[in-house]
Amino acid sequence: MAATERGTAPRVSAKVMFGAPAIVLSLLCAMYFITYVDRVNIATAATAIKTDFGLNNTELGRALGAFGLAYALFQIVGGWIGDQFGPRRTLFVCAVVWSAATMATGLVGGFISLLVVRFLLGLGEGATFPTATRAMTAWFSQEKRGFAQGLTHSFSRAGNAVAPPIVAGLMLVMGWRGAFVILGGISSIWAVVWFWYFRDNPREHKNIVEADLADLPAYRSGTAVGAASVPWARLLVRMLPTTFVYFCYAWTLWLYLTWLPSLFQQGYGLNLKNTAFFSFAVLLAGVIGDTAGGLLSDWLLRRTGSFLAARRNLIVASLLGSLLLLIPVLMFTNLVLIAICLSGAFFCLELTIGPIWSVPMDVAPKFAGTASGIMNTGSALAGFASPVIFGWLVDVTGDWHLPFAGSIGLLLLGAVLAFWMHPDKQLAE
Repeated sequence: MAATERGTAPRVSAKVMFGAPAIVLSLLCAMYFITYVDRVNIATAATAIKTDFGLNNTELGRALGAFGLAYALFQIVGGWIGDQFGPRRTLFVCAVVWSAATMATGLVGGFISLLVVRFLLGLGEGATFPTATRAMTAWFSQEKRGFAQGLTHSFSRAGNAVAPPIVAGLMLVMGWRGAFVILGGISSIWAVVWFWYFRDNPREHKNIVEADLADLPAYRSGTAVGAASVPWARLLVRMLPTTFVYFCYAWTLWLYLTWLPSLFQQGYGLNLKNTAFFSFAVLLAGVIGDTAGGLLSDWLLRRTGSFLAARRNLIVASLLGSLLLLIPVLMFTNLVLIAICLSGAFFCLELTIGPIWSVPMDVAPKFAGTASGIMNTGSALAGFASPVIFGWLVDVTGDWHLPFAGSIGLLLLGAVLAFWMHPDKQLAE
């Protein structure tokens, strides 16, 4: 269906800002925040863990990459499970698993057990974002999806930003082991609240009103969108270009998520307090970028009526902007200048999130969980490879900036591959 046939998108109204949809969106924002704190908390504790277990950067990189491997393995099947059994049950089970894995991280006794709990954490978080996308498809109209995706992902980046000071503060009080136990306990509280409040079908929620339902699509249950009805071959073909673009984006993202505190602490000799400050400042730029990207994508859709302009073109501009701001990181050594460039590059990088996570909902709204799982596999594979290669390169060369050279090349490749994406063409029935 062409963009012009879908109608002109209205502005984000008060219906999104109050009532049951707003609470659902708030719960999803909280989930995105918590999952990212739980997946990147190890970056702040990395130096202490290395010291306690006698690990080098290559071994630590493998431990960090174990999360990405499990995360990748569970993307597509996790998205399918979210489509089949619904976001309410799926996200509850996911939260129980990742909470337990986070708490267990505080109990590990060495390298092997660290690998195991990081792998379990990846399994627990693997289905979360595809399933959340399925929930957003049911609870928000097409014209508000950029806003919803941008806002929720901005909370994930807020999790990135606040994780260093939070973990550092907890470590000063109770050590790195106690920090993981506390954070895992908080995650388990979210699981209970989610299962109590959320309903897969908005029309079954006791607090929903007709004004909220006016522009929502018809709900289809997991039985209606079962395994036999998923057009796997056509869906894979349509989503593969987006998956490749998302891999190129996520390669750089995972450098920020897993190695940024170590860059400041070991590459520049900062103490834990200053490391947390610089990491927070850089990662905060991503919070702003996520929200701005979602709002800009929806604004472009309203202004032009074109899904290519609102999704694809914005993604291309974002990746190129991040690329240009990473170049000075390879040329200069001044800490403040490096931090400014990294912040600007991360802001541009995160403008990508709102539009690219809207693409699975635009292309295949009835299979949004599966489609976004296919796309997010690209990020998950990058989450495995990027930290491992970063650690290896630093051990071999001693240069903490060199891995960003690969990011520049992949961002350029992603900008080129984006022209094979077609969010303007919905998957045929």
